[in-house]
Amino acid sequence: MAAQQTEVRREPFDASGAGAAIERWTLRSDRVEATVLTLGATLHGLTAPDRDGHPAQILLCTEELTGVLGPARHYGATVGRYANRIADGRITIDGEEYPLAQTGNGVTLHGGPDGFAHRIWSAAEIPGGVRLQLHSPDGDQGFPGALDVTVDYVLDGATLTIAYRAVTSRPTVVNLTNHAYFNLAGEGSGDVLGHLLTLDADAYTPVDARQIPLGPYEPVAGTPFDFSTARPVGKAIEDDHPQLAAAGGYDHNWVLHERRPDGTPTRAAFLEDPVSGRTLEVLTTEPGLQVYTANGFHGAVRGPSGVAYGKFAGIALETQHHPDSPHQPGYPSTVLRPGEEFRSATVLRLGIG
Repeated sequence: MAAQQTEVRREPFDASGAGAAIERWTLRSDRVEATVLTLGATLHGLTAPDRDGHPAQILLCTEELTGVLGPARHYGATVGRYANRIADGRITIDGEEYPLAQTGNGVTLHGGPDGFAHRIWSAAEIPGGVRLQLHSPDGDQGFPGALDVTVDYVLDGATLTIAYRAVTSRPTVVNLTNHAYFNLAGEGSGDVLGHLLTLDADAYTPVDARQIPLGPYEPVAGTPFDFSTARPVGKAIEDDHPQLAAAGGYDHNWVLHERRPDGTPTRAAFLEDPVSGRTLEVLTTEPGLQVYTANGFHGAVRGPSGVAYGKFAGIALETQHHPDSPHQPGYPSTVLRPGEEFRSATVLRLGIG
């Protein structure tokens, strides 16, 4: 059904030719348009109408190649082989230790300095969307096992599904996510502090100064991390709380309600812009959700609107396994073994409130 409703188009991303190896795939339904780049298997654009039918780009993005390759390199990208942070730049699997490429401060972030977000993926059309594939060799950024990864983007009406699969030649760890930044009022329209956010979570994972989880889950009740009912993103973002002060806002992983055992994506978050009426429902098979409110943005990226993105210009809702799971035996495991298949799915459902 999606194949009949969705137009799929492929073209070079950079008209100057400097980025000719990067392809842009456009998925267009009667309600929504999504664009995907082969660089980083990136969700580069998402256009949706407001309550009056006026469309707007609701992802932070840039059309400047230098930006895509530079300060915006994680915007909307598929990050891996291990999304988020691993402490001390090492993992141990079956008693064997593997040193990993580090990104600074004794941490391996988003798979290392040359993670999946920096690679050119191969791409092919599938019904209603595009399939991107990447081969990560044994030892890539220090991770054991040759990993073959597939990411499908499929658009059906106002619903975009991102489906991940991976197989390995040796025991390894895998944690994949999409790193899109949303502003439902439209990119360049200001901050997201007035957006209403609901998170289907009763706990989160507090972190140390390196953004590494301390270990035990912490209940959100009675704290600025309680989004169990809808509240503005900015309501408590500047409260006198040590976790907020250290990060300059939200950059934390929420422990989602139990996922369905049959692998059906379950709601994780609901985001609403009261002004435009646009809503975003996020469903996932993953046990965690990293919420990042662009605390470190200082105008280094300029969007299609011509506006430079400052602090709180967007919000990332990264479905994932919990950060540093390889060092936290109480967290859901991220180990993948030969003969197994990693599967994960995230659904972005756009609407009007």
